[in-house]
Amino acid sequence: MIYMTYWFWVFAVPSLILFYIAPVGRAKKAALVLSSIIFHTHFAGPAGVVPIVILGIFTYFSALSGRSVLIKTAMLSNVFALIFYKYTFFFFEHTLRPLFPEFFSSGSSGLWWQSIVPPLAISFFSFEFIHYLYDVLKGSRPLKNWWDFSLFAIFWPSIVAGPVKRYQSFVDELHQAIGRRLLPGDAYLGAVRIASGYFKKIVADNLTMYILAKEQLFLELPFLTRWIILFLIAMRIYLDFSGYTDMALGFAKLMGIKLPENFNWPYVSKNLVEFWRRWHMSLSLWIRDYVYIPLGGSRHGLARKIFSGLLAFFICGLWHGAAWNFAIWGVIHGLGIAICGNYRKISFLKPVGALMDRAPFLAWLVTFLFVCFSWLYFFYPAETAFRMMKALVSL
Repeated sequence: MIYMTYWFWVFAVPSLILFYIAPVGRAKKAALVLSSIIFHTHFAGPAGVVPIVILGIFTYFSALSGRSVLIKTAMLSNVFALIFYKYTFFFFEHTLRPLFPEFFSSGSSGLWWQSIVPPLAISFFSFEFIHYLYDVLKGSRPLKNWWDFSLFAIFWPSIVAGPVKRYQSFVDELHQAIGRRLLPGDAYLGAVRIASGYFKKIVADNLTMYILAKEQLFLELPFLTRWIILFLIAMRIYLDFSGYTDMALGFAKLMGIKLPENFNWPYVSKNLVEFWRRWHMSLSLWIRDYVYIPLGGSRHGLARKIFSGLLAFFICGLWHGAAWNFAIWGVIHGLGIAICGNYRKISFLKPVGALMDRAPFLAWLVTFLFVCFSWLYFFYPAETAFRMMKALVSL
């Protein structure tokens, strides 16, 4: 994790001091642009900087042109870049190679796709560029100021792992922050969030080491210990994700900028719909607004609604990583949402839904266990996850 490295703190302290001492207005913005460029260049390297620069320039000028064909082309360019950099290796190695092994048997070490390295944060900045272009296409005003757009693209607290920003609210926050001195309350809240995130990351890293030490012996462990590890995996994933978000939000708050919240006690949810309103909220809202609703959402009948939801969650799963276990994890949640969100409309599920409505503790328990079991597919290859699931339900 970048925030836990020595270099990051060498970068962050002078950058924040520079931002604080810079005069209100353009100088503050220039200080923030400079620090964001240094941050991204250092961690992304030249190979990581070039794609975001090219896509950023094309996105900026396409939106500014107001021409539908250019805006749509820029959107497709961002989608293509994300697919090319993140999924080309996965497609050739894990889809085509098993189907045509004889084609890949000779000279495989020189195959061009094996050298593709995804640029830093392409999953985040491509989604943000697509959102920006889509909103402009639907009538939102484009950003005319290049520096505002640049900071939207490479704002250093959020560039690596989110949250996924919406440009309208971010630019409003940015203008407020550079137009005034830092408020004491912002400094306090920012420091608390950073400390909270740092603590969560330390706990998550220690849980990871414990889980890795036990996973090789998982099938031989006592039944109760297997279940304890399942719950520790769930806690590790939550603490890791929310810890990073807390630190990102904290550093932004130290500059007077409020980023969108990402986690709101997701493990207290009583159904999966509620879980996804509390878990990785900026991503789930993005998937809803820019995948699920454009696919038709709930406007074209139950079958189309379920299909749109499954495809949206399939994409959500693959967004987390180019591997089949992530896709399976997404489909599992898509099926769970399809049942949870429609049990009142499906006759044979109505009794189950009525029981869940009358027994909130049971609803919470079922939801929590569903999420915990699904995390196995997020954390491990599909075959391993399936064996672990079998070991959890058999003595």
